[in-house]
Amino acid sequence: MPEFDLVIRDGMIVDGTRMPRYRGDVGIKDGRIAKIGRLRSSDGAKVLDASGMIVAPGYVDLHTHYDAQLFWDPYCSISSWHGVTSIVIGNCGFGFAPVHPEGRERAMLTMTRVEAIPYASMKAGMPWDWTTFPEFLDSIERHPKSINILPYVPVSPLLTYVMGLEAAKSRPPTEAEEREICRLLDEAMDAGACGWSAQRLDPNGPACVQRDFDGTPMVSDVMADDTCLAMARVLARRNEGFIQMTLVSTDPMHDMNHFEQLATVSGRPVLYNVVQPRDTRPFVHRMTIEWLERCRQRGIPVYGQAVTSDTGMAFTFVDWNLFDECQAWCDATTGTREERKQKLADPARREGLRAKMPFVITEEFDQIFVTQVERDDLKEYEGSTLRELSERMGKHPVDAMLDLAVSDDLRTEFYAPGPNQNLEYLKEMIDYPYLIPGVSDGGAHTKFFTGGQYPTEFIANIARDHNMLSLEDAHWRLSALPALCAGFRDRGFLREGAPADVVVYDYQKLGAGPMEVARDLPGGEWRRVRKARGYRAILVNGELTIDDGVPTGKASGRLLRHGRGA
Repeated sequence: MPEFDLVIRDGMIVDGTRMPRYRGDVGIKDGRIAKIGRLRSSDGAKVLDASGMIVAPGYVDLHTHYDAQLFWDPYCSISSWHGVTSIVIGNCGFGFAPVHPEGRERAMLTMTRVEAIPYASMKAGMPWDWTTFPEFLDSIERHPKSINILPYVPVSPLLTYVMGLEAAKSRPPTEAEEREICRLLDEAMDAGACGWSAQRLDPNGPACVQRDFDGTPMVSDVMADDTCLAMARVLARRNEGFIQMTLVSTDPMHDMNHFEQLATVSGRPVLYNVVQPRDTRPFVHRMTIEWLERCRQRGIPVYGQAVTSDTGMAFTFVDWNLFDECQAWCDATTGTREERKQKLADPARREGLRAKMPFVITEEFDQIFVTQVERDDLKEYEGSTLRELSERMGKHPVDAMLDLAVSDDLRTEFYAPGPNQNLEYLKEMIDYPYLIPGVSDGGAHTKFFTGGQYPTEFIANIARDHNMLSLEDAHWRLSALPALCAGFRDRGFLREGAPADVVVYDYQKLGAGPMEVARDLPGGEWRRVRKARGYRAILVNGELTIDDGVPTGKASGRLLRHGRGA
């Protein structure tokens, strides 16, 4: 009898620990790495030839929104296509549990704007066979998974479940309500949750870019600091779990102090979202990195998550939802398609819309392109920047953009490059060794952009093409660092005894394909995707889930209750 179920032969092993790469073989037995070294082909029931390939740990993505998609897509694509073998769901305080049965419809409507998940897909694809958070985890357990899943308790549904939506958006919890919130958090963590998450964007501040479907702030946006501290004390008492938070107010000092306070009170890691270089405001990422370094030196476990991939967005005004930082734009882009069309065409609104192009993408009219127009008589404008469109129409760029969109029944597609195009600033961020790459937002905003390709881009663009860091460092940052920060047990590196989450790829051929439209969502909906190139094999818990870029259908993923699960 062969000693191993599979032997990965003659690969260049980069084990995720930052140790120098070495050539060797990996023997896998019962879903775990049984032996690393020099093995014979005859030792394996199956052999995977990795000659000329890199063999490395699967990537760990701490920031996804696959909470709905996992029920209809066991692969949680596109992340799994790009070597991600473990994800965390429930980020930013958004999710679907706990939810009373009468609140399910409202919970889905909320996610149509804040994370732009199509309502028709949620309606058709979610089983809704739960009320409590433990029941939600049981539902995930029952469903096939081709990727490992670690769940946060999202704050917004938790507060809504206890207080009711109107109260949760208008006042702090009473003492009795706070005790119940903490009790339910305890209950969820007993069932296997890894901690809790929240988005806290000042409703009156310039960065409130993600709102409820009706344009109002999310529950977590108006949550009191004291409520956060009460939940932090739950983690302290349990001595387990971690916190993820996006916090942007008009007072950066408050934000930094609050993160430090949460980490100090809980004694647990706190993940800060988000560090991102912007061409016009480099002082922001520099200030953030300096603060994170001060936390490190003082032993305060606050870790930054960084946007390292191309965040360019394609959008139409049929469902565009990321201009909410400006109230005039928020008002004009809420409602049905016909309501949006009327508001965007309204001359009385134009002054407010011209006053400021929201900053979530770019304020540069020379950088936003018209990529596709549906009406034949308007095709001549395809390929124009908003600046060029303005000159051709003799109008302000905002008027030109909106007049074109309205004339085209809002179907005109625009493209705005991401704000992190400056390689010098990206290098400054990469040079800080403790930033966690990612923030893929996998499962969210899928009609606008793709973020799940970030591990492929990190290796191919940042490590290989621009030589910003070594391959050993790249794999440590993509796998071991996030796994250790977030409490994954035995994952993020290749070592004997660890679960066999493995990627095998051709270093020179690795890359992400162009953005495409895939009409593969439930309810007849569509999304944008980017396929991966260069991956020979992706294994989850020892099973080959993707073979030469083709999904095998193996459902070897696990729900990682408390970060555990083989």
